[in-house]
Amino acid sequence: MASSKPMNLRLKRRAVIEFLTAEGAAPIDIHRRMKLVYGEACVDVNTVRRWAKEFAEASRAETNLHDQARCGPPNSASDVQHQERVDEIIQANRVIKVRDVSEMLGISVEGAQCIIHDVLGYRKVCARWVPHMLSPKMKFNRSQVDDELLARYNR
Repeated sequence: MASSKPMNLRLKRRAVIEFLTAEGAAPIDIHRRMKLVYGEACVDVNTVRRWAKEFAEASRAETNLHDQARCGPPNSASDVQHQERVDEIIQANRVIKVRDVSEMLGISVEGAQCIIHDVLGYRKVCARWVPHMLSPKMKFNRSQVDDELLARYNR
């Protein structure tokens, strides 16, 4: 699963679903009970149904709570080196296109877009890439300007 949720939380949820399925609880009841405990972090009712069905069909010795290995090469395009290189490219040219970044680095357009939007937090505003959040350097510069303006005002 390509999720940012911690692995142990997924295992706990699956263990709860397995346990309550073994007790004979209906998937909708399992979901209601999990919703009370996990709140907004609860999995969808369809996920509960899918896992309950899988646990009900398998014997207790066969059930596996861990994610299975998937075929295909790992996604190496979103490693730290690519992220740093994409950030350098965008810092040098704020109006560059995602397609151009992907061609420069030899990665897929989707991989470049994921790095730009999700990892680095850039957004396209008026045909320019701008950081969605202020970097520490930008925050420091803002505080310096604030101090200068306050000193001017006090004079």
